Amino acid sequence: MESTMRTIAELVAARWGDHRPGLWCEERVLTQHEVAAGAAARAALLGDLLPAGAAPHVGVLLDNTEEFPLWLGAAALAGAAVAGINPTRRGAELARDILHTECHVLVTERAHLPLLAGLELPRVSPGAGGAGRGGVRILVTDTPEYGALLAPYAGAVPDPSRAAPGDRMLLYFTSGSTGAPKATICSQGRLAAAGHALVGQFGVRADDVHYVCMPMFHGNAVIADWAPALAAGAGVALRRRFSASGFLADVRRYGATYFTYVGRAIQYVLATEERPDDRDNPLRTGFGTEAGAVDAAAFERRFGVRLVEGYGSSEGGAAVQWAPGTPAGAVGPAGPGLVVLDPATERECPAAVLDASGRLLNGEQAIGELVNRGPSPFEGYWRNPAADAERRRAGAYWTGDLFYRDTEGYLYFAGRAGDRIRVDGENLAAAMIENIVARYEGAVAVAVYGVPDPVTGDQVMATVAGRFEPEGFAAFLRAQPDLGTKMAPRFVRVAERMPVTATNKIHRALLRREGFSCGDPVWWRPPGEDAYRRLTAEDVEGPLASATGPSAGGAGGGAPTARGTAAQ
Repeated sequence: MESTMRTIAELVAARWGDHRPGLWCEERVLTQHEVAAGAAARAALLGDLLPAGAAPHVGVLLDNTEEFPLWLGAAALAGAAVAGINPTRRGAELARDILHTECHVLVTERAHLPLLAGLELPRVSPGAGGAGRGGVRILVTDTPEYGALLAPYAGAVPDPSRAAPGDRMLLYFTSGSTGAPKATICSQGRLAAAGHALVGQFGVRADDVHYVCMPMFHGNAVIADWAPALAAGAGVALRRRFSASGFLADVRRYGATYFTYVGRAIQYVLATEERPDDRDNPLRTGFGTEAGAVDAAAFERRFGVRLVEGYGSSEGGAAVQWAPGTPAGAVGPAGPGLVVLDPATERECPAAVLDASGRLLNGEQAIGELVNRGPSPFEGYWRNPAADAERRRAGAYWTGDLFYRDTEGYLYFAGRAGDRIRVDGENLAAAMIENIVARYEGAVAVAVYGVPDPVTGDQVMATVAGRFEPEGFAAFLRAQPDLGTKMAPRFVRVAERMPVTATNKIHRALLRREGFSCGDPVWWRPPGEDAYRRLTAEDVEGPLASATGPSAGGAGGGAPTARGTAAQ
């Protein structure tokens, strides 16, 4: 029956009367019925708090507590939208996210109240019955006042009749190169359809348990983890914040069968101490992005669980699914309407030419932007027509991501459009170099990006978290058959831990901004040399001086600190 339900509200209401365990969070367990009842109570409260005629938006500034999915369900029943507020944002940027999405109600917890102190937000007093047209009513979930506010609505019954498939359900922020907020719109219909599709793809059952360890303010956790569990009537186990050391213990504790990941989460799990019984776990599937072929294989060997890598733009405008027969390194076959275009000419790029080792021989011609010329579920950005126009061009959806396509029609991810590195007049894809460097035995995590060349263009720089031995690294690079002559990193930053964003993606903007003027030790290959040596202040003040000034395109200003150049 659930497969015919077209709204999230219908799926929430369908759990009424289901007394199986449905939601785990730390020591607390709610039945499916209690989850539906809790969502109904919050929906009734929300209906009384939202001002008439205002955008029906509620901001949620929470860790992964049980209140997050309860408010997702509440918003669906109330015909409202949840704006996931990122708790790593600060000051004016945080206030802008809340105000930009027109959140008249903000749900948070005591741990995050210091983030709101001093923000220029129009407030509504706790005693006010409604939020007021311009005010923000703040609800603090772990307080007695919040419990008292909810108490009168305890008998509410979920009624999905107020919701329609086209109603806004999510406003989730995506990162962008400009300062303008980009809150992607996701309707109830699109979110429900995504949940149903993943149920079919992975065979999700009602007795499954989905482990949600990625932050729920991000689209991945809600769209790829919570939504399919809801569509199948499966249980959900929450981790307040991702913990690599707690991953396997949580999986066993909750009997988790499915989880999602983004960024470097898999690398962090693999970096934990290996034990003989790691394969003794109930997991069937992990689904996500950016694990990389090397780490995916290591995860399957260690835990006995195959990771399914997929590609989907955050906005939902294009997707590539892995299929049997997909070559190593490829994401999957190009579906109807998906093409790789040269952004300058808007013409289709020629097919990739690969040698026997899989090395791309015509990257300059074959790499382009992935474009969806077919029907696109992209529903736009909230109050950002300029960003809409950037994605929708010439009747197609432009992803902003680089790919190449082989002669059999399989697509290979080559990085973000902003990650292209231009060396000696040749365009290189950072993701391709990163995949090669990730094979280095001492590397726990790897990031590759461009820093300004003292003369023109860029030089390749890598940050390696883990063990680094310069002679061994140089020998490793020489032994890689698919490493092009201009791909070897000129600079290698050796970090104790890779800087990441709140969604466990590598903080590339920070790495590019710091360049080789950073607090970590940096090794480099001077031009014409194969060996790596420590970068010194004299190097930076001499041959590299023009790449460290304020106009260096984000490479960082000034010479390396003493901590960055002295032996460590």
